Amino acid sequence: MIEVNNLVKRYGSHLAVDHLSFQVKPGKIYGFLGPNGAGKSTTMNIMTGYIAPTEGTVTINGHDIVKEPEEAKKCIGYLPEIPPLYQEMTVKEYLKFVAELKKIKGEEKEAQIQEVMNMTMITDMAERLIRNLSKGYKQRVGLAQAILGYPEVIILDEPTVGLDPKQIIEIRELIKKLAIKHTIILSSHILSEVQAVCDEIMIISKGKLVACDTPEGLTSLMNGSATLEVHILGETEKAEKVIRAIPGVLHYTISQSHEKGCVKAVIETDVKEDIRVDLFYALANEKMPVLSLNRLEKSLEDIFLELTGDEKQTERNVQGGEDNNEGNL
Repeated sequence: MIEVNNLVKRYGSHLAVDHLSFQVKPGKIYGFLGPNGAGKSTTMNIMTGYIAPTEGTVTINGHDIVKEPEEAKKCIGYLPEIPPLYQEMTVKEYLKFVAELKKIKGEEKEAQIQEVMNMTMITDMAERLIRNLSKGYKQRVGLAQAILGYPEVIILDEPTVGLDPKQIIEIRELIKKLAIKHTIILSSHILSEVQAVCDEIMIISKGKLVACDTPEGLTSLMNGSATLEVHILGETEKAEKVIRAIPGVLHYTISQSHEKGCVKAVIETDVKEDIRVDLFYALANEKMPVLSLNRLEKSLEDIFLELTGDEKQTERNVQGGEDNNEGNL
């Protein structure tokens, strides 16, 4: 469907995209993530033919975006972060204009315009001037123009910006429906949104692809260890003795809990080890009730920060000694 091969974009001495390569397969929703300045928008602009690459190629359905721009662009619908709207047109006038640009003719044009207005829930706004619409409705009009012509690939850059929570849910559902017949590339800073709708996630940092996998695959890949947080009714020394004796424990920290007479232990094990049952019975034998026991997993936000280097990873166990009431097995 889409092949990006050894893509490079330089602006003077600044390298925005650094020998980037990936493939997009049909029928999936791809999340395209990266911090500001990572090269996401530049890459999408090259993929849509808006700007030319310095080096490398983008092929869409076998058509090179530079050598065969018209054929390649027929396969793409694009919603940039700031929708390309003509403020003095009505919604319907604008969509007719876009349909003509896309060479949609006759009865098919009218039918498609009506259908995409229904899909994006802007039918009631058809005769309104675009400049009088709210930011959310302008975003919907931009989405409607991207869908017109029913391109095989739809690229959406921050499609839910300016929408209220109800509208965000509606647009997410629309994106899922579009994926039945279209391939979707979705760029968003709302990581929960990406996790909710995307089949695969690509993460770009400093112009390079640092990860490409399913949300579950990324979580599994980055969770090299499993972490438990347990609140125990009892003394620190007794809790430490019990935890030390559990096979499979790699590291642990123990501190005073916010509840009176309780301690909180954070225990790290190999990701393949599940010590919860052994831990529960070992503490019960020492008459130390477990008040809560939670398995902590890295969120998509944690994975994003770790892969893009936006934030230093926090150590789970403090190096030290007895002063910290902690162990390092």
